Amino acid sequence: MTKIRIGNGYDIHQLVSDRALILGGIQIPHELGLLGHSDADVLTHAIMDAMLGALSLGDIGHYFPPSDAKWAGADSLVLLNQVHQLIRDQGWQIGNIDSVVVAERPKLKPHIHNMRDKLAAVLELEPNQIGIKATTNEKLGPVGREEGICAYAVVLLVASE
Repeated sequence: MTKIRIGNGYDIHQLVSDRALILGGIQIPHELGLLGHSDADVLTHAIMDAMLGALSLGDIGHYFPPSDAKWAGADSLVLLNQVHQLIRDQGWQIGNIDSVVVAERPKLKPHIHNMRDKLAAVLELEPNQIGIKATTNEKLGPVGREEGICAYAVVLLVASE
């Protein structure tokens, strides 16, 4: 019998000036960026939380607390690599990832291929194992008012053989 686990993740960060917009490890041209202790990559953070949640290992704040200065400005892909190693050490591998980034602007469709490739390289996956969709919030709520960007992710983990 194949052992599987499913985890879901969510993250949201405020949009501010004087910060780079990083999503899925890719810097995306935009006049605003996401505010956070690390690089505030909401997509990568949601994926990490989904990976950890699938194994009841807490959330990224437990491993990379914002109160710890060593994580200030951290590249979320480095953090993702550490979470991936933790998952593998527990005897699991990623089957697939499905995610949604919610932002009114900028248009993300032109960047999705690069985000998939970047995440796949870190996670040692084929790009077709990572689904990334982009949508708007139809001008509703804080994301719709362009106050922030959020992301949702679901990860399927399969026990290593």
